[in-house]
Parts: sequence; structure tokens; C-alpha cells
Amino acid sequence: MKDGCSYCFARPTHSYLGYSAGLDFETKILWKPDAPEVLRRELARPRYQCRPIALGINTDAWQPIERKLGLTRRLLEVLCETRHPVSIVTKGALIERDADLLADMARDKLVHVMFSITTLDRELARAMEPRAATPARRLDAMRTLHEAGVPVGVLFAPLIPALNDHEMEAVLQASQAAGATNAGYVLLRLPHELKTLFPEWLQQHVPGRAEHVLSVLRQMHGGQIYDSRFGQRMKGSGVFAELYRKRFALAVERLGLNQTRDTLNCAGFRPPRTAGPQADLFD
Repeated sequence: MKDGCSYCFARPTHSYLGYSAGLDFETKILWKPDAPEVLRRELARPRYQCRPIALGINTDAWQPIERKLGLTRRLLEVLCETRHPVSIVTKGALIERDADLLADMARDKLVHVMFSITTLDRELARAMEPRAATPARRLDAMRTLHEAGVPVGVLFAPLIPALNDHEMEAVLQASQAAGATNAGYVLLRLPHELKTLFPEWLQQHVPGRAEHVLSVLRQMHGGQIYDSRFGQRMKGSGVFAELYRKRFALAVERLGLNQTRDTLNCAGFRPPRTAGPQADLFD
């Protein structure tokens, strides 16, 4: 099973692949068993130029099934071996398992981890993110990585007007206490099928707030429920968008969550060794 987050903007990917963005997204898992080997081959290409890789963007790289598959850990092993930088976003506590690899990479400024924390309300989290780690476990994982020397931050994402927006400052404060040194936020995004699926979720779980949530979203997107334009989709515009921006800026300044991230280090990259009969000249 997947985390099954009701608001996940990755749901339309399942539609693109011929599945439904609703039940299929939550029950049909697709993975690439040879992903670590493919990564190794790509990094070994003579013309490959090292640039930071983003891990966990379309869907979380530490889904519950990762406990069985171990694909993400094997990918990290390749990146660690080759000293390749990686930027990570997750809402999973399973990332604690890989603290040894991440700590090793952190010593050479090869990794940064952002935890997505949407709410501190366990009941709301259970409804919105039914199989994701609880907010408390995410904070524990953040603390574990911080104590291991891994730079961590928090994403208050998604910010949902009239549902979790009042928790912004509390989430940022709890994350700062767990070791976060920087923060960001992202407005709820409802592309493609999400325009129907998430309003249905609102009507089922918080019917008294559904119209208010959607009304504010429309006010932040020029009358539409979603505006995909670059520079608009992540924060919106108008009075509410400016209010959220100011609240976030004040909280970040007060909590010291505005520390500049170290630039991920590409200088130490070393292509992976390829198996062959000839020994490495510098072995």
C-alpha cells in the first residue's frame, strides 16, 4: 500500500500510466527493480556531468513497501559510493534506517533532507495521510538525522486554507526544536484529477469546511481552483497569499529557520567502477 495522501499532486501520474488517480493510486504500486543498476550505468557514462539529484519528489522514496524492497537504500549506496550529491524530500520515518549513509554523505556536504509536515493534529493527519508516518514520528526522524549530523529542514506542505493554515507557526516551531534549520511552505495544488478528488475528500471528512477551503483557494488563483502557471501554483496571489507569506516570514525569522543551506558539493564525484577483468590502476 502507498501512503495514500488525499492531496498528493502525484496522483495524476497514475492516470498517465493507465491507472486511476483514486483507488489505483492507493493500491497499485509501481517500482523499477533495477533502478540502482540503471543509476550506476548512468553515472558511469563518460560524458556524465555531476549535478544534485532530487529524491522523493513525485512520490515518497520511503513508502511503506520500501521496508521490503530496499530500493531507496540501494540507490543511496550508489550515491554514497560515488560521492554524488542528493536533495531529499520525505514524510517517512523509515529514512532513519539510512542514517548511516546520510551521515557519511553529510560530512562531505552531499545531502540535505526536507521533511514534509502538514499538521501536528494526529486525527487530521490520519484522515489526510492515512498510511504515512504520524507527525510525531516525522519529528523524531528529523531529530535522529539532525543528531547524526545530517542537515534537515521542514516543508509545511501543503498549506490548506481553512484546514491546517492555523498550524503553520506550531509546525515550524516543533520542527526547529527537532533540528530544522530552514523551512518552506507550498500551497495546496490540485492539478488534473485532484480538482475532483480532493473536494470529494473534503465533503466526506470535513463537510462544514469544504466550501470555505475551496473559496479561499479560488481567491488565491484568480477565481480558479488551481492555476498551474510557474510562480503562481506554489504560493498563489492576492490578499490571502500575502497574509501567508508575511506570517511565514515572521515565524521563520523568529525561530531562526532562515539559515542558508550549504551548496551541495559536486566536486568530489567519482564515477562508479565497472566490473571487468582489468584491475583499477589506482586500486
